Amino acid sequence: MRDKESTGLESQPEHFITLPLVSKNEDNADLPLVMNVVIKYWGEDISPPISGAASDRGVTMIHGIELAEALGFESYIYKSSMKDLKKRIDQGIPPIVVMPGIQATVQHAMVVSGYDSEERRILTYVPEPDTVGAIPESKFEQDWEQDDMTAIIMIPSDMKELLKNEELKFAKSNRICFEAEELRQHGKINEATERLQRAVEIDPENSQAWVLLAGVYNETNSDKAIRCYENAIKLNPKSYLAYRGLGNYYLKKKDYSLADAYYGKAIDINSFRFAPIYKNRAVARMQIGNNRGAKEDLIKYLEQMPTAQDRKSIEEALVEL
Repeated sequence: MRDKESTGLESQPEHFITLPLVSKNEDNADLPLVMNVVIKYWGEDISPPISGAASDRGVTMIHGIELAEALGFESYIYKSSMKDLKKRIDQGIPPIVVMPGIQATVQHAMVVSGYDSEERRILTYVPEPDTVGAIPESKFEQDWEQDDMTAIIMIPSDMKELLKNEELKFAKSNRICFEAEELRQHGKINEATERLQRAVEIDPENSQAWVLLAGVYNETNSDKAIRCYENAIKLNPKSYLAYRGLGNYYLKKKDYSLADAYYGKAIDINSFRFAPIYKNRAVARMQIGNNRGAKEDLIKYLEQMPTAQDRKSIEEALVEL
């Protein structure tokens, strides 16, 4: 039914792209699932893995993009909008969007397969037969804004003329951001920092670039992180990752009141996005004597992470509180 998270395709809407089902058996470990789906939609065979692919690099988004480009695709990472998203669907291009995560995942990517104008819903790919996700437009937009409405489109190179005269916002700096994130994941912090500094020089209004730059400064305990997070918030007041990052920064600095405050701002934006934030805020609250608040947070953490590996120790802490 349409009022649930998924819907059958018996009443397929007009603005809809039929995407191929990629089963676990077909899934290419060298590509994120969403990219497997899009590449297969364009008629490319993704199995077996591309010859010479460096699978030990891990399944990062930029790695997937580079592999797609090796197959002859053009790719664009840019700040989109609801209007732009619908335009891509009507062009027959399935966009990949970066959205908030859940439980212990802070971000995830999904493929948009269509939209329903009458019911004002965005339809998304679900890896189950004859099923799509149906999200109210207002909810989708609210969530998408938290990550600055980042979209990825991949098209065969012979279609690139379709985008020739379009200005895709932050396309160059976002590309650099994705490359820098892969460097960071591989422990190359200095190289990642240099790339991200370049990204904010190219597009000073790119909130995501400031968040990522703040993140690498935060990892190295540099107080430069504060200004970068603040720049991100100024550009995108709904930047969950910036508020959470400031909470992490002040928790490490043992400024527990500020950590509590910034975690609270992130939770106000999205209370279900990342369960471990409640555990972090509980630590800050215990340090400032707010044991009641800490207890509430630890309970909330376990509610959102029912299979948490540290469940036993959290339950023991709750007894103490």
